[in-house]
Formats: sequence, C-alpha cells, structure tokens
Amino acid sequence: MLAKRPIVALTACRRDIDGVPFHAVGDKYLTAVADAAGAMPLLLPAMSEDLDIGRVIASIDGLLVTGSPSNVEPRHYGGETARSGTLADPARDATTLPLIRAAVAARLPLFAICRGMQELNVALGGTLHQHLHELPGRRDHRAPAGQPFAVRYAPAHPVALRRDGQIAALARAAGLDWGGQTVNSAHAQGIDRLAPGLVVEAEADDGVIEAVRVADATGFAIGIQWHPEYRATEYPLSSTVFAAFGAACRTRLISRL
Repeated sequence: MLAKRPIVALTACRRDIDGVPFHAVGDKYLTAVADAAGAMPLLLPAMSEDLDIGRVIASIDGLLVTGSPSNVEPRHYGGETARSGTLADPARDATTLPLIRAAVAARLPLFAICRGMQELNVALGGTLHQHLHELPGRRDHRAPAGQPFAVRYAPAHPVALRRDGQIAALARAAGLDWGGQTVNSAHAQGIDRLAPGLVVEAEADDGVIEAVRVADATGFAIGIQWHPEYRATEYPLSSTVFAAFGAACRTRLISRL
C-alpha cells in the first residue's frame, strides 16, 4: 500500500474550443505533478454545482490550483469591474474559491500557482491588482507577446525569498542559493491586499508578492506567482518545491490508509 502514489487533483478551466465546451488543464502542470512531485494527477472539472467538495477533499492527497489565461472576476473581492476583453472563467471561480477554503480547513496539502495563488488570496479575503504594469514603480510582469513558449517562460527577474520562510528553508536544505533566485514571469495581475492568514514568502525586486503560505498550516500550503511547473525537473528550486509538495501528499496518503 505504501508504494501507491498519492492522488493530486488539479483544477481545470472551462473553455470553449471551436464552439465546444471543454474542461482543460495545461500539460505542464500534469507533467510536473507526475514527474517532479511523484504523484498521480487527476483533473478536477469546473463543475461546482455537481461537485461534492467534502467528498473530493476526503478522496485526494493534495490539491494543485493551476494557472490560467483567465482572471478571477473582481466581484469576488470587491474590485472594479474588469475592462472589456478581460478573459474570465466564472465556472472555475465558482469551483476553486470554495474548494480552496475547504482544502485549507482540512489541512490538505495545497499548491497554488499563478492564477491559483491569486485565487488563494481572494478565497481567504484578500484583493488583487488588475493591471500591475500600470502601477508606479512596478515592472511589466507579463510574458512577451507573440514569442515561442520557451521565451515566454524563460527566467525574467529575481525574487527575494524571506529568510524565515518555508521556501527559503527548502532551498537551504537542498543546498541552493536561496537569496539569489531568478524566476519566470507571465502574469498581469497580482496581490494587492494580502488575505488574513497568509504570510509573504517571496517578493520580486519591484515589491510584487511572488509567493505566500498559509500561516497556520501544519504541512504544505503554498502559493507561487511564477510558473515552477514549467520544466519543473530542470530547475533546482522548482524541483525542490514540487518534491516537498509530493512528500506532503505522501504523508497525507499514509494517514488515509
């Protein structure tokens, strides 16, 4: 039984492709969960009305809240109405926000990436900046448009890991230079007011919050704004964080046996 791989549910986006509705998860998230975390990925559809969240939480060993081209609708955090043309996904919002709250309450291993970190912040009572690049003193954190995938996800700017944070501790344990990491950047939005119960783990050189953790979590409950899932096994910090997430999921699996 102990040889079984833990089950990690990944949140899906609801998208129309050629006029047909799909529930989709990027391959890079699935690959990172399988190869870097050593877990079995399970796609969780954006079907809030048909999901028994309590049963989902009880049946899995970890939750990965994925990134997405869409944004959290501002009504969920009291923000101004989104500009015309902003991609939204109300089905995903309706699924992920209560799911995140339930996962935190159940102390389920939780890894939230990009939009996922923003959802984590909103779910717990925080707010978002909708256009980071328009704020004085902030860099443009969006990926370069029209470029190949490898260019859009190439390392783009440094981050400072908090010395007393969980990610810095993981980096030190792995022998990494925790004070000098460079990460990719592919987001237009970011955290404005930090949610109660979250603690900052990392910041960009312009002050944008790049990682958080749930303060009272007994295990792994981290959000990261950059994309560690991209070629996760090739970047030491990414593989270290995914390995820690996988270890937390295996601990959860053992407790369920």
